Amino acid sequence: MRSTRPPLILPLLLVVVGAALLLSNFRLIEGLDLLKYAPVVLILAGIQVALRGDVGFTWQTQSFGITRGIVRSAALEASSGELDVKIRALRREGRLIAGQYTARSRPLLETRGDHARLTMRRGAAWAFSLADWEIGLAKDLPWTLLISASLGEVDADLRGITIKQADIASGFGDVRVVTSEQVVGGVRARSTFGHVTLIIPENTQAVIAVKRKPLARFQIDESRFLMLEPGLYATLDYREAETLIYAEVTSTFGIIRVM
Repeated sequence: MRSTRPPLILPLLLVVVGAALLLSNFRLIEGLDLLKYAPVVLILAGIQVALRGDVGFTWQTQSFGITRGIVRSAALEASSGELDVKIRALRREGRLIAGQYTARSRPLLETRGDHARLTMRRGAAWAFSLADWEIGLAKDLPWTLLISASLGEVDADLRGITIKQADIASGFGDVRVVTSEQVVGGVRARSTFGHVTLIIPENTQAVIAVKRKPLARFQIDESRFLMLEPGLYATLDYREAETLIYAEVTSTFGIIRVM
């Protein structure tokens, strides 16, 4: 994730430009032509994006946290566009969700009874803000996740989180999912042009459907998984498991990895 420190280069540049204009207005500087310094502004803006991920004053990543209250189940719908998303289990109890977000894209919360619905939208953030999202979820309640990105990558480590259902996708970015040990309705991970990596934790039994187009490649850890039929795989001891995780991985042009 990108730095949360406030940007400095552009504010300093604006101070210098403003001071120069002020001195020019009072005729303390003669023949001032700021247009010839435009390349310098572009260079500094590029450095700003490279070092901070933003070109604005308040567009850097900001922290957030929402207390759990009486919520007993929750759904998160996040659409990050070109931004990267990282999802983890919260370490501290008492909070429903916490993490870092792009300015103006703080999760919107709706509650109905003891169910909470949270939404995060890239379109709500400043257009030039490139700060990524980091999201922590409460572990002691079931979650429904709908996470999508167009250009960004999604890295979801769901271990410790109770998952009712999860659908995680990207158009061009890579998708990496570590499944939870507790999944009720299944996990889907997909990307059109990016790579998709699915990791099944140790001592967890799973059945995985692999849907790949002709141009996609496939890699699997044969020491842990066996093929039940073409496109369908399972952990070695899946028949002896009391509970099974069902997962589906899809890619059109990338590499599918099951580990």
